[in-house]
Amino acid sequence: MSIIAEAIAPCSRCGEKSEITVYKSINTSENPELADRIRNGSLFVWECPHCHQANLAKYESLYHDPARKIMIWLMPSGDLPETQARAISNHAKAMGGYRLRLVKDVGALMEKVLIFDAGLDDLAMEMCKYVTRMEMMSQKNAGRENLADIPLHFHRTEDHDGVKTLVFIYPDNGRMASISVGFNVYEDASGIIERNPDIIPADPFMKIDRDWILSFMK
Repeated sequence: MSIIAEAIAPCSRCGEKSEITVYKSINTSENPELADRIRNGSLFVWECPHCHQANLAKYESLYHDPARKIMIWLMPSGDLPETQARAISNHAKAMGGYRLRLVKDVGALMEKVLIFDAGLDDLAMEMCKYVTRMEMMSQKNAGRENLADIPLHFHRTEDHDGVKTLVFIYPDNGRMASISVGFNVYEDASGIIERNPDIIPADPFMKIDRDWILSFMK
């Protein structure tokens, strides 16, 4: 069941407080329109009625896709109460075959939804992003020195004349740039994950992100 409530939030520009709608739990079977608003990034954005500044709402939310058996917990603090996590994970296990994830920001939630929409695995995707960063560094892409820390985000898959690629986006001098990577890189990453199941976190809600892949690659 989707749980929708009201909260008071201050504007990041003028400081005036406004009542905003918060989505504490999102069930995509009951409210598919909410999933669409996550994909386009609008669900967590609200406009100040006083100065018209667009603000990003930051709050805890549980994304639940019963059809794909996915739960993604958005927790800005990054800390999930163990008893609460265990209770929900036990419930998910009883329903069978659920993927449980923990993310800290809206961008990460959006990316997880896009990855799972595409029928892909987020563990392999993080490894693919790591390989892509290393390749960008080896080419000294655009002369940037901080490519190891660049926030790559999965955007979509493309197929041109039977050649499948992954498209990642990243910030570059105040704008969004993109880079395409052969799907074979993702397939190689999937093979590595399959051969090394011990690298998969044992936490009820897995944190599959850049920190996770770096801990494995060191």
